[in-house]
Amino acid sequence: MIFNLGGTNLDKMKAKFKKGIPVLPSSDIKRDVAWYKKYTGFEMKGGDEMYAVLRRENIDIHLQWHADTEEDPLLGGSVVRFWIQDVISLFEEFVENGALSKDKLRLNTAWGTNEFGLYDLNKNALFFFEDIKN
Repeated sequence: MIFNLGGTNLDKMKAKFKKGIPVLPSSDIKRDVAWYKKYTGFEMKGGDEMYAVLRRENIDIHLQWHADTEEDPLLGGSVVRFWIQDVISLFEEFVENGALSKDKLRLNTAWGTNEFGLYDLNKNALFFFEDIKN
């Protein structure tokens, strides 16, 4: 046993992952909430000018404000992948919304997916894919 948890038998404890929620950096929460709604269909479910909770169906994205200074860097460059069903219809929705161009869809990749990706206004990469190996 690594930790003494007051007699708890760690061998009997089984952690279960429920959900992952990416927290992405933002330099302007209000602007970015509007972008996510317009281009990706994620709606704001709560927050303020420093933090926002966005949701589409059962997927959440959180945005956290950063000043983009040496003490509080924005950084950007986060990468999030969403495993979804029917990636082509979502791709068509995003093209229609003006989020990306028609040439961004990748079908039958070498790793067995159909997928596409785009960047938000803070250079965070969002990839949407479906597994086609099965």
